[in-house]
Amino acid sequence: MMLRRTLLAALAATALSSPAQQVWVEAESFANPGGWMLDTQFIDIMGSPYLLAHGMGTPVKNAETEITVAEPGSYKVWVRTKNWVGPWDAPGAPGKFQVSVNGKTLDKVLGTEGKDWLWQEAGTVELKGKAKIGLVDNTGFDGRVDALVLSKDATFTPPADFAATNELRKKLLGLPAQAPETEEYDLVVVGGGYSGMGAALSGARQGLKVAFIQNRPVLGGNGSSEVQVWAMGGTRRGLYPHLGEIVEEFADRASNSPAATPEEFNDKLKEEVVKAEKTIDLFLNTHVYAVEMEKGADKKIRSVTGLDTRTGKETRFRGKFFSDCTGHGSVGFLAGASILQEDKGRMGMSNMWVLKKSEKPKAWPETPWALDLKLEDFPAPKVMEPAGIKNKANMTGYDLGYTPVENAEDYLHGEWFWESGFDQDPINGLERIRDWNFRAVYGAVSALKKFEPAKYGSYDMQWLAYVGGTRESRRIVGDLILPGEDMVKGVIHPDACVPTTWDQDLHYPKEQYAVKFPENPFISRAQFGKHTDRKNGYPVPYRCLYSKDIGNLFMAGRNISVDRYALGSTRVMRTCGMFGEVVGKAAWISVRHHTTPRGVYEQYLDILKDLMNQPGAMRRDSLEGPLYLPANAKKLPEIVNETLDVKKMDGLVIDDADAELTGKWAQGEGLKPFVGDHYSYGQDKGASAKFAFAVKESGEYEVRVYWQPHENRGKSVPITVLSADGEKTVQVDQSKPANGKQGAHTIGTFKFNAGEEASVIFRTEGSKGNVHLDAVQVVKK
Repeated sequence: MMLRRTLLAALAATALSSPAQQVWVEAESFANPGGWMLDTQFIDIMGSPYLLAHGMGTPVKNAETEITVAEPGSYKVWVRTKNWVGPWDAPGAPGKFQVSVNGKTLDKVLGTEGKDWLWQEAGTVELKGKAKIGLVDNTGFDGRVDALVLSKDATFTPPADFAATNELRKKLLGLPAQAPETEEYDLVVVGGGYSGMGAALSGARQGLKVAFIQNRPVLGGNGSSEVQVWAMGGTRRGLYPHLGEIVEEFADRASNSPAATPEEFNDKLKEEVVKAEKTIDLFLNTHVYAVEMEKGADKKIRSVTGLDTRTGKETRFRGKFFSDCTGHGSVGFLAGASILQEDKGRMGMSNMWVLKKSEKPKAWPETPWALDLKLEDFPAPKVMEPAGIKNKANMTGYDLGYTPVENAEDYLHGEWFWESGFDQDPINGLERIRDWNFRAVYGAVSALKKFEPAKYGSYDMQWLAYVGGTRESRRIVGDLILPGEDMVKGVIHPDACVPTTWDQDLHYPKEQYAVKFPENPFISRAQFGKHTDRKNGYPVPYRCLYSKDIGNLFMAGRNISVDRYALGSTRVMRTCGMFGEVVGKAAWISVRHHTTPRGVYEQYLDILKDLMNQPGAMRRDSLEGPLYLPANAKKLPEIVNETLDVKKMDGLVIDDADAELTGKWAQGEGLKPFVGDHYSYGQDKGASAKFAFAVKESGEYEVRVYWQPHENRGKSVPITVLSADGEKTVQVDQSKPANGKQGAHTIGTFKFNAGEEASVIFRTEGSKGNVHLDAVQVVKK
């Protein structure tokens, strides 16, 4: 850490004593970024992070910093920026901004030219000694600034070339030609999403010295406050039920996706869990963009080079083993690993959004550069569910770490299906994919306010993810490419480990909304393929978690070695986190036994299986030390089954699959736990469901019906019981939790005679919402 502090100090001094003719100012290193956001997603495309004026139609506060010029005189100001709608020749320029020097705003309006990143001349100023530089946003619609160059040489023009720009950057910032190198870590984990967190925490608890590198200021990846995707996938089940215990220590339990408030995704908790591990060095805001290989015949990584996205300094992180948890397979790609990537028809990137009702709504600007949309071109945003209803069963005994928002009905949200990029380049076209999503969302908000002002005029934009949630890009080839068909057939490999419980869920453009922009649709649909075992999970083999080419490279997350059908199941976050847990354990075996990731499979698989059988909180204090369970190990939420087995339930159980249905009923699996394979729901006029049965012994019986609550379920569902005493109808409110455990609701005690037909009948008439059918249970008193 001393090395890091020394380099930061040296870089700060260099920034104040640049060569006399030119002064380079990194936008991301502004002392006060104001309301401008640091965007690091596209460094591999354009060479640098940049500042983004993401005010969603309201100009953001100025970014400000101070520079020093060595020689007084007249300086020309150049700014590297972009008109982000230029690639589509859209009318206008949304991201307009200006530069201020010593409190005076220069006349030139920037962000208005070209179709790509370029240098624009902002004006000429007189400078002496210190000067204050500001970025003045004019619109709030995502103006962007990479860097500024102030030149005393009137003939100087910054280079347009990508490589030459970076060379000038290094020269004027005084950065060394070769980045300094750290100590050698046992494991270097690149990528701070769920998979990276699982790998770093698991490795550290095995006594490894871990460098944990994340290019954002927060951890969690798609499951952070920046992207806000629910953490899905079942944990703590299958062959190794302790897998997932580490994930559950930091996983979010947000009530909505996206959330009304970012706190629901609990970035703070994620960072605290990581920082509690003394053998993890956490490097936030550090983007890995280069790899150095070991010399010799064996293809092994010696170090990865990380760029500090705030200061521009670079560091080479040495390691014995590396884990690519970047999602994009970036480390593997840079190291020359074999890569899988679909040419077209991939799942895309989502940028979700939230509107909030306001007593004094802001005026919404004209957006001629946004997509020209009508109300029929996109799905209307949905009202948020009351906080805490969704996944309530999974919250049992667990401290959420945040206060759920009140008045959730005041929020509308654009959900996961605001997704594009299906046929676009998922790496080099990433910024354009995100910007197309921006045009779609801003166009939708304009349409809502223009065509339905009475309904939407009182809403302001509360949040729009500027960090995109990508689902599919590169995958790294391991010793086994898991085919999705193996999941369907239940093929159990000898190195089976992580349970994947999500169905083979792939996304495609939704035809209904693809008419206007068929070449680049922005609304998706989920196509669920063949099912996996949701209760126990299909165990993904360990051989999918290391590169077949690079001798010391693991991977975890959506870039593991699977075909795209299997990817549809394995890509969800809790599952990705468990891949990381296995990688951390396998890395300890590799270090301790001086072997490779492949060697773990070939020689030490029994040791890996034993480690996977240990509780997630188990740790050792050194490589050679014994595993033990700390006295203060965190108590996890109770395991709640997602499905209830009819054969293991008391009494007589009639599932919805065996009911006599009239009218239209849909099947669902999203509200858990449920009895059997699914539940049914509907509100079709005149629809009914008859659960018929006959008891073997006359007597008094308790009758229970099963449901899980949801805001759209019936508030007064009529249920009629036909018993030996005749007919009796009761009403239940299925928008509220059942009065018993696991969704069981007792509706009364009734007399039934042996062998006589009895029944429980649900009707939709007067239900005031969807009637939920799951199961009827009859238990003798």
